[in-house]
Amino acid sequence: MDDNVLSSPAYKFLPSINSPADLRALDASDLPQVCAEVREFIVDTITQVGGHFGGGLGAVEITTALHYVFNTPKDKIVIDTGHQGYPHKILTGRRDRLASIRKKGGLSGFLKRDESEYDVFGAGHASTSISAALGLAVARDYRGEDFHVAAVIGDGAMTGGLAYEAMNNCGIQNRRMIVILNDNNMSIDPNVWSISNYFTGLATSNTVQRVRRNVWELAGRTGEVGDRIRRLLGRIEDGMKAVLTPGMLFEALGFDYFGPVNGHNVKQLVETLEFVKKNINGPVLLHVTTQKGKGYKPAEKHVQFLHAIGQPVDKITGKALAAPNPVAKPPKYERVFGESMIDLCRRNDRVVAITAAMPSGTGLIELQKVMPERVIDVGIAEGHAVTFAAGMAAEGMTPVCAIYSSFLQRAFDNVVHDCALQRLHVVFCLDRSGLVGADGPTHHGVLDFAYLRIIQGMVVMAPKDEAELRDMLYTATCVYKDGPISIRYPRGTGIGVEMGEYKAIPIGKSEVLREGGEVAILAIGNRVYPALEAAAALEAEGISTGVVNARFVKPLDTDMIDEICRKYDKIVTVEDHQKQGGFGSAVLEYIAESNVRGVEVKVHGLEDMYIDHGTQAELWRETRLDAAGIASVVREVLGVPYEMNALMPEK
Repeated sequence: MDDNVLSSPAYKFLPSINSPADLRALDASDLPQVCAEVREFIVDTITQVGGHFGGGLGAVEITTALHYVFNTPKDKIVIDTGHQGYPHKILTGRRDRLASIRKKGGLSGFLKRDESEYDVFGAGHASTSISAALGLAVARDYRGEDFHVAAVIGDGAMTGGLAYEAMNNCGIQNRRMIVILNDNNMSIDPNVWSISNYFTGLATSNTVQRVRRNVWELAGRTGEVGDRIRRLLGRIEDGMKAVLTPGMLFEALGFDYFGPVNGHNVKQLVETLEFVKKNINGPVLLHVTTQKGKGYKPAEKHVQFLHAIGQPVDKITGKALAAPNPVAKPPKYERVFGESMIDLCRRNDRVVAITAAMPSGTGLIELQKVMPERVIDVGIAEGHAVTFAAGMAAEGMTPVCAIYSSFLQRAFDNVVHDCALQRLHVVFCLDRSGLVGADGPTHHGVLDFAYLRIIQGMVVMAPKDEAELRDMLYTATCVYKDGPISIRYPRGTGIGVEMGEYKAIPIGKSEVLREGGEVAILAIGNRVYPALEAAAALEAEGISTGVVNARFVKPLDTDMIDEICRKYDKIVTVEDHQKQGGFGSAVLEYIAESNVRGVEVKVHGLEDMYIDHGTQAELWRETRLDAAGIASVVREVLGVPYEMNALMPEK
């Protein structure tokens, strides 16, 4: 990132905006230029360093207007997920650190409470902002305090049931708060735009409000006739809103509805927010229409592709910059999963894929193109996705729920109550398991072994490479039929192994990859190959190390564990997962129940803490889950002193 970018003549106001107070010191007529500069700064920065992109560009005017109208941080703004939070970071004192976003030691890609006093509530998943904002408003009222609360939520997040649960309770609680619906996916005819903007302007007019209030009060003084007039006025107003605006649902839930308004007209946004702030004393929904990727042509044209940028791109074209000497890489796990699903759907007409608004992220986008009827996108509604899948399974289909590991956490009860309890054959494919890298603790999938293996009748497995992923998917969809079954696999590229014909994997059976004499490493999933590399390094030091690819957390291969306990007196389990409740815990439980004596077991995984963001390689090295780290743990178990990374230098 060029340190002198703000010295460009294009930046008139932004260099001096170090807090929202600086923004509020400007004249309202300056705000369009401020928005242009914030948008340009996001483009200048994120095209060079990567990060979430389109959502933030679309939310510039909303964010600017909110911080201009409200006295933040005393007034509270809750932003759903944080993909749209980059303008918020820029305006709240983190402008000069934006280039560090999602890097180790740098800014989080999401809102984070311990990063800034302006980050009132953090979230990496969608649909939480209205619930959190209502909680803030209730706490304010209980404590007799006086501040405003606003929640910003995207239209995509409104597909999640939590948002409607919150809105229903907002109407019942009737607290003073504002919900801004950032709608970037609604196509509105120009005539409707004109009518809606006119109607909103009319509704917020002081004259109209005064006339409405006077007529209402006058009708209330005329007894039964007045009551009939009031009912008639209410029906007329409700009818007009139902015809002229999409706000009938929100009004029914107890909100005063305003909109749709143009989310890129910052002057109109400020005027509307000022009116709401001064005149409404209950829950308000402001419906704002925006364009994802606004102001950057490549992002406007390819909103899905430029939702987030994983590497620097050409600022003009938006295309990824080619590496000087590109090296062919193995396919990503999500691609292997997606291609396998196409093949398996062709082989088995009962297989159907279910995604919770992530067809691209989970690798199902190609299946969606070639067999659209075999992919069902339920929106950001993981709980519904699971119970919906259970219903399909009850009628003999084989639903494959492709959901990120950390996202499936939201549907735990649905997995238990609707799938496992009824022994329904639902296949769970947990992408992004383990440490995921730059998205950080909200997205690290480090709890799935624990929360799935405790469920009665659940099969829990993890492949060591992309070929084994295909075999497990084949086994889960075409061979195993006795209940729910899960496969967890990591973010990123595979190992580069050859992928041949499908092979069924016996449920609950591991494989010995390397024989040893002194110590055995029982590894699972994406830590199997680092364990093999560690064993080879240890062998060079004279430490004979066996390696087992466990494959299954549940059911455990107890025959293998029995044999390992007979052959070795020291065992190290390795997993890209929380130590508590994971694979190593399962091994310890079995050994304890079997009354095995004289065997020392070291559980190696993630400690009881949240791991911050960074590259996967950085995080594995930091947590000693790379080859060098695993080798160092084995040496500690054996009591062998050794300088870590001496044999295997940092890559």
